Amino acid sequence: MQPFHHLLANNLIANITNFTVWFALTFWAFLETRSVFATGMIAGIYLVLTGALGIWFGSLVDHHRKRNMMLLSSLASLVIYAIALGAYALDPAIRAASLSSPGLWLFILLAMLGVIAGNIRMIALPTLVTLLVPEDRRDRANGLVGMVSGIGFLTTSAISGFLVAWGGMVATLGFALALSLCAAIHLLFIHIDEPRDTSAHETPRRIDLAGTFRLVTAISGLFALILFSAFNNLLGGVFMALMDAYGLSLMAVEQWGLLWAVTSCAFILSGALIARTGLGANPVRTLLLVNLVVWTVAAVFTIQSSILLLAVGCFIWMFFGPYAEAAEQTTLQRVVPFERQGRVFGFAQSVELVASPLTAFLIAPLTQFVFVPFMTDGAGADAIGDWYGRGSERGISLVFTITGLLGVLVTFAALRSKSYRLISAAYAAGSGGGKAMAPAS
Repeated sequence: MQPFHHLLANNLIANITNFTVWFALTFWAFLETRSVFATGMIAGIYLVLTGALGIWFGSLVDHHRKRNMMLLSSLASLVIYAIALGAYALDPAIRAASLSSPGLWLFILLAMLGVIAGNIRMIALPTLVTLLVPEDRRDRANGLVGMVSGIGFLTTSAISGFLVAWGGMVATLGFALALSLCAAIHLLFIHIDEPRDTSAHETPRRIDLAGTFRLVTAISGLFALILFSAFNNLLGGVFMALMDAYGLSLMAVEQWGLLWAVTSCAFILSGALIARTGLGANPVRTLLLVNLVVWTVAAVFTIQSSILLLAVGCFIWMFFGPYAEAAEQTTLQRVVPFERQGRVFGFAQSVELVASPLTAFLIAPLTQFVFVPFMTDGAGADAIGDWYGRGSERGISLVFTITGLLGVLVTFAALRSKSYRLISAAYAAGSGGGKAMAPAS
């Protein structure tokens, strides 16, 4: 196996570990409290920490050996999960899932910090694609990354539901500790020849937000592309906050986990398809067309309380997700100099998620206290309840429908924008320095 394939396998282990904790924590919190507010807060915590730490994580990736940063990521998660497990064992208020207990929220914060530590890997991996994969095959390599994410998502979805049903957070954190250790040990045996920036000794190892911002704005249309992804994530915060509550309103936790596992096969299918066919001559156009499909589906997949509609909608949503992710990564890898890619990927991650916490934190209480009553016994139930349905999950579904329609309108506007034409031209010109850093894998 080439180092790139070892890194894919290692990231698969880490993804399964971290996202199992996130999913299981969300499932456990909702089942123990029956509170949409609690699940929204978990999503909000993830988004706040990801947005706040992305630029710093990107600087770490640029200034240090990328394999070492991935190792640091696994070790940090390992330590944090151990502390969280100790807190759970010692504090009865955590085990009782009392929403009024500061201990519960500290436990949630600790567990999510362990998940967030894994984001260092998410920034390092696309820079290693630039390093290890020739330019003409990077879109396909990004497809493999998406396929591995899909395998992890499939596994995570099934494991999370059964872990929560079988052993709650004790089983979940014990599982996470074992896999974090495995990922760390495996990394010790992966060797990568990482060329160093010859000017590194002349400049301080700092975040350099101003320099990164100047670089991003100097590439025509790149900042607009990042802002478009930020708006998508703004709307995506709605789904992060509400999807589990909606699914668990329709089925048991084991069934919900299995549904995610089945529909996650779409990740694998699309990743394999990208790895075989690529993204076309203009990945930016691919990104926008994919978003048009995704938001159209988002507007209709909860139109009725149907597990079948939910499954089909999730499958389509997941199928096109790797296309959008690979398209953005392929564009950045081509137009951004390699020595700056960690900071630009980190900057993009932070900017793209800057509005999502607001969505997640606001949409959960807004849904709980406005849309749920509106569709249970309020004006919405009276006006459209006969065909749309009534009840709490109908309130959640109405939020999904409104969000999807907004996404369609914004994507149409982006397709007609000047920024779309500019970033497409920049990609065609290949103005970055990434292609010089790509030895054959």
